[in-house]
Amino acid sequence: MKAIVVTDRTAGTSGMRLAERPDPDTARLAGLEGANYGDVVVEVHASGFTGNELEWPSTWIDRLGRDRTPSIPGHEVAGVVASLSYGAAGLSVGQRVFGLTDWTRDGTLAEYVVVEARNLAPLPATVDFTTGAGAAMAGLTAWQALFEHGHLLAGQSVLVHGAAGVVGSMATQLARQHGAYVIGTGRAAHRRAALGFGAQEFVDLDNDTLEDAGGVDLVLDVLGGALGHRSARLVRAGGTLVSVVGSPEARPAGGRAVDFVVVPERAQLGEIARRLQHGQLRTNIGQVASLDDAVAAFNPTERIAGKTIIRARP
Repeated sequence: MKAIVVTDRTAGTSGMRLAERPDPDTARLAGLEGANYGDVVVEVHASGFTGNELEWPSTWIDRLGRDRTPSIPGHEVAGVVASLSYGAAGLSVGQRVFGLTDWTRDGTLAEYVVVEARNLAPLPATVDFTTGAGAAMAGLTAWQALFEHGHLLAGQSVLVHGAAGVVGSMATQLARQHGAYVIGTGRAAHRRAALGFGAQEFVDLDNDTLEDAGGVDLVLDVLGGALGHRSARLVRAGGTLVSVVGSPEARPAGGRAVDFVVVPERAQLGEIARRLQHGQLRTNIGQVASLDDAVAAFNPTERIAGKTIIRARP
């Protein structure tokens, strides 16, 4: 099969290359020695890539700490189940699915990928593969930040940094649908997009004073650094600062600070799929490229707003 592979930790996305890799061993998945219980082979139709995953140790080593290069990056997938191992419950061959792959396995920038069945959910026929791949990581990250870690309730206020970005736009939509009051932040050029995704106020980080946003029940930080430190002061007593970019540098006075790594969760994926199907959620996709053009797509000559999705098949 064709796949994008990386071998050099220091090269970044410029070190990606298109290569031929062995197809996943469907015979093993049928029950021969060495099969992994609960695995499925997915015929990839669309996949996504997170910008900093080449910095993750799991991109380069397996669960036992052994080098696994050349490795295939990408963890967001939408496609069709090609084969099943024993224990792959809840799915069937030929079914449309989307979800996340294991961090320490070869990823989704390929024509086929092996995934644990529990990390996938059915993708409705009315939701295209590009949308499914674009929603998997962003949707789960936003959902878990708001509801699992932020404990957001209807009527509360939430400040979403990067509200026009890939994760921020999903969080903005989910929070509004949940009955929260949403304040988005970003650069001046992002105002219209953030309001379009549902933010009721917008703080221009270049020209406005962040602290004027006042006390909020929840801050979702997808940017980190000094902004995360300042954000802790915006959280009212009993509120929460949730970070997806590492441990917050400051804690809210009388509140909580939480950082987390997103995990695959079938029930949450199913809820995201339902909202996509009914037009309640929009993905933030900036460009779509073929697998043959993936290396160039991840090394653009100009900044691309939104998620880059790679289509392994037309």
